[in-house]
Amino acid sequence: MRATPSTLRTPSRARAPGAANSRGSTARARAIQPPKAPDAYRGALFPGVEVPDNDLARSFSALFPWGNGARVTEKVLGDLLKPEVRAAPLFVPLYDYYREYGGVYNLGAGPKWFVVVSDPVAVRTMFKDQADSFSKGILTDIMEPIMGDGLIPANKEIWAKRRPVIGAGFHGAWLKHMCNLFGASAMRLADKLDTFVESEKTVELESELYAMALDVIGKAVFNYEFGALKQETPIIKAVYRVLRESEHRSTFPLQYWQIPGAMELVPRQKQFKEDMKMVNDELSVLINNAIASRNETGLEEMERRDYSNVEDASLLRFLVDIRGDEATSTQLRDDLMTMLIAGHETTAAVLTWTLYLLAQHPEIADDAVAEINACVENADGIPTPEEVRKLEKVRMILAEGMRLYPAPPILIRRAIKDVTLPRGGNGKEITLKAGTDCFIAVWNLHRSPDLWEDPEKFDPSRFSRRFENPAIEGWGGLNPELMTGLYPNEQCTDFSYVPFGGGQRRCAGDQFAMLEAVTALSVLLKKFKFELACEPGEVEMITGATIHTKKGLPMKLKRR
Repeated sequence: MRATPSTLRTPSRARAPGAANSRGSTARARAIQPPKAPDAYRGALFPGVEVPDNDLARSFSALFPWGNGARVTEKVLGDLLKPEVRAAPLFVPLYDYYREYGGVYNLGAGPKWFVVVSDPVAVRTMFKDQADSFSKGILTDIMEPIMGDGLIPANKEIWAKRRPVIGAGFHGAWLKHMCNLFGASAMRLADKLDTFVESEKTVELESELYAMALDVIGKAVFNYEFGALKQETPIIKAVYRVLRESEHRSTFPLQYWQIPGAMELVPRQKQFKEDMKMVNDELSVLINNAIASRNETGLEEMERRDYSNVEDASLLRFLVDIRGDEATSTQLRDDLMTMLIAGHETTAAVLTWTLYLLAQHPEIADDAVAEINACVENADGIPTPEEVRKLEKVRMILAEGMRLYPAPPILIRRAIKDVTLPRGGNGKEITLKAGTDCFIAVWNLHRSPDLWEDPEKFDPSRFSRRFENPAIEGWGGLNPELMTGLYPNEQCTDFSYVPFGGGQRRCAGDQFAMLEAVTALSVLLKKFKFELACEPGEVEMITGATIHTKKGLPMKLKRR
């Protein structure tokens, strides 16, 4: 279908899709107002001051980062004085600015400026057409102390070397074996949740989902038993604090930890230094043991393995044993730390928000259970890899959860050369200068009324319907016929849906994450009915690498 004014609705801050709020009518009114003619805007001479129509002023404005022709958020300084803006996650005001300033705009408050991109045609240029013209920028600066040269923050040269090796680790035989791990971990969580049913107590579900995901990633990546569902050991506490610090650094505007002495004077940085030593020491033992028992093996042989007879089927074992790869222990540590953080966070966040949505839509959960009963032979709801493909409703429920609550809500890039972004929905070309730091606003893309039918609505069936909007020049829209794999990705949505990124730097573990999430959701829905133990609006968001709840996700459970 095509976008019409009736579909242009804006989500409110930290609330359930469809819930009302006092700003809703204003936001919707603004959304359907015709945009300012793009060709009439010449860029900014200073923040909030449009360039006069003369060559001298244009030349002067070109010296500054906001002289790229994109609109400038002149209201941002005033908005930062508002308590409701300061309290909201970063991506929420970015949405409001998107609806006012367009799909590519300049954001700045002080000396640091970013270009915020919420246009799928521009994102396609950055992720695919001119991907080599961008680096991870400030993400590399922020995450280097934690992930080093791991796959996410790595520069182009290191990424090009490590991506094929790590991608090979996620081969079919290994993923099929991992489904056994996913099922066992989901059952341990289900058994623990069953005790809350017996006692009729409220369970804080988010923390339990994160514990399950940590157990999975520890075993899959390191062959390490965290046992997070049973107890919080010192190493688990250290890992969680490192995860929270990685999120803190990704959103804090000042890199104060780079100031000499900060790691000793600031309490949280002193704690982080101690936690990193504990985690690194543990990883060093695992890596050194794996290297000492290396058994060099070719990829073809690994792909033919019967992993049920392999004692250690971890990715660490694969990376050490794979023939032709001579990664140092430091590079292995960086790769594994990156997978620990990314693999743990994504799956847990997806399950948290999907169950939050399903608790408000029990009819959709019931439809999913009917599909599970029809397609999954296992009495506990643990699907085989072949059955996962049959669970279309379950997979699209998760896809819709990732649309409304993407992990992460913001992606970061830096232009390493001048790049011109196409007109798209912006109505004019924008030239990013070399060195420009960009936020790709995934939250905006996934909730835009220009890109989705009734975007606030939780509707897993939307991915089966064609949607297009000719007003977005060069955008192909949502085309279900182009969908392949376990979830709709950037190909069938032409970069309006990028839950795992897109293009050549799309997440290497996307299939792993989807298999884990489908397995866990299948088991949990088979066994329990979920009911929020609070009002939906009380479940507030905070942001980091993913979207977390502010105070947890309280649930009441009933057996099916």
